[in-house]
Amino acid sequence: MRVSIRKLYQQAYGNFGIGAFNVFNAEQVHGVFRGASKANAPVIIQLTPVARNYIHPEMLEGIISAAAKIYPEVIFTVHLDHGNVEHCISAIESGYYDSIMIDASHESFEKNILVTSQIVEKAHAKGIAVEAELGVLSGVEDHLSIDDKYAFYTDPRQAEEFVLRTGCDSLAVAVGTSHGAYKFSGGQGLQLDILAEIQRRIPGFPLVLHGASAVPLNEVTRINQAGGKIREDAKGANDNELLESIRFGVCKVNIATDMRLIWTRIHREFFLNTPELFDLVVPGREYMAALETFVAEKCVFLKTKNHP
Repeated sequence: MRVSIRKLYQQAYGNFGIGAFNVFNAEQVHGVFRGASKANAPVIIQLTPVARNYIHPEMLEGIISAAAKIYPEVIFTVHLDHGNVEHCISAIESGYYDSIMIDASHESFEKNILVTSQIVEKAHAKGIAVEAELGVLSGVEDHLSIDDKYAFYTDPRQAEEFVLRTGCDSLAVAVGTSHGAYKFSGGQGLQLDILAEIQRRIPGFPLVLHGASAVPLNEVTRINQAGGKIREDAKGANDNELLESIRFGVCKVNIATDMRLIWTRIHREFFLNTPELFDLVVPGREYMAALETFVAEKCVFLKTKNHP
């Protein structure tokens, strides 16, 4: 059942995190919906501009709409992730999205406010929620590529002013995560003190954690054993810190890298162990089953009662 993301945020705030999973094809859509059904948990289905261009927006949106019929018990909402002005306007005009993200975080503070405010006005006129971003995350994912030296944490004072002036519905904050498999290279972890101060200044306001994949060492090891070359220092979000972030107002937890690692591991092992096979259905089915398990476990984890 498709619902408003604002409703999900109201239910989740301070209680649990909602997994926001980036999907690119039918296998991933099936896996996410199956996992959500198994966990009896709501999910956010995210489409990036790259995903929309990959097999055409209408094709991907059609797959999601079909999944809603196949899995009617699943509570979900559809979100555009990391859109620029052009992407956001296209998504608004399509009438398909429940929420969109305008990412002007690379602009100056005032320009970010201006761009975000314009998108908020257009989106709200259509009943669409808007996620904005303040602070810059490093890393590489889809069309994003930000060097560490250009990344910076979200300023809580600016966050308060930004939300007040733009009227956005949620805010993605930079508190130590990064996109891709190489997170926390400096070993600092999540800056929970920044989250706590942001929450103090804008209590009850939904925050978003980008780059929140766990990057399990087991997946990295198996990929490399099957011919991959992922560096051993690949590292993701810490479980305890992630649960703590939920206590400080994080409602939406973005997951993409972990889904890609599972895909990579399954396909590398398939080609290594059964080089005589060339049937895409075999690894495809295995991937859907593995993704179902992963999503279910992640959703259950995010609903774990966090620290008092």
